[in-house]
Amino acid sequence: MSTINDGNVNFTISEEGIATISFYHPAQNSLPSQLLKTLADAIYSCGANPEVRVIILQSGGDRTFCAGASFDELLAIKDEQTGAAFFSGFANVINACRKCGKIIIARVQGKAVGGGVGLAAAADYCLATENASVKLSELAIGIGPFVISPAVMRKIGLPAFSQLTIRATDFQSAHWAYEKGLFNEVYDDIPALNEAVLTLSRKLAAYHPSALVNLKQILWEGTGDWDSLLTERAAISGKLVLSEFTQQALQQFLNK
Repeated sequence: MSTINDGNVNFTISEEGIATISFYHPAQNSLPSQLLKTLADAIYSCGANPEVRVIILQSGGDRTFCAGASFDELLAIKDEQTGAAFFSGFANVINACRKCGKIIIARVQGKAVGGGVGLAAAADYCLATENASVKLSELAIGIGPFVISPAVMRKIGLPAFSQLTIRATDFQSAHWAYEKGLFNEVYDDIPALNEAVLTLSRKLAAYHPSALVNLKQILWEGTGDWDSLLTERAAISGKLVLSEFTQQALQQFLNK
């Protein structure tokens, strides 16, 4: 087994060819720009490694899977270029998942908010616990889930995406996410989730590598324009985050 640790992102590769990429942030596994960059790099690295047969994407801890964007970093954005660069970090992670030649299994142990929902959607297969409720809160702070929307809509469709976006302050249950197609399987607790993730990853690692590569290509058909599309969406979010409405909403949230 090989192990690489880079700050709040690390990955291991087992003798079976299972790469486990883990990210962590003390603020409910939120995603500042440096963590996003490192996470994208790790996905690309595992995808290019011939020893890797399948990838598990997970976060640290036993509570929140991912709280989305770092609000502290959003408040620090003072110009459109910086804003676009920050949101491009989410675009880069989604495109890394899309371009990676290996099947990615997401392990979602708890709540997923905003960009966390985008991470789950960018995986090829997603396993979760009953505690993994989901929310797209962006509209409530004056922006929208524009960068992650192609990935989320690809999984759950327009009606469910509309509900998740417009009901921006409401969590939807893990079973709702399962019914809509974001989650493929839901388990009672973390031990059952861990067992299921390991069993599935071992099965996939034993399959013909070329068959998995071809499957990956089929799963992502019709997304060849996402490099430019997500960059355009990042620019929209980067502009909106500068608004007085959004800055006040972010400050109110941090002051709670």
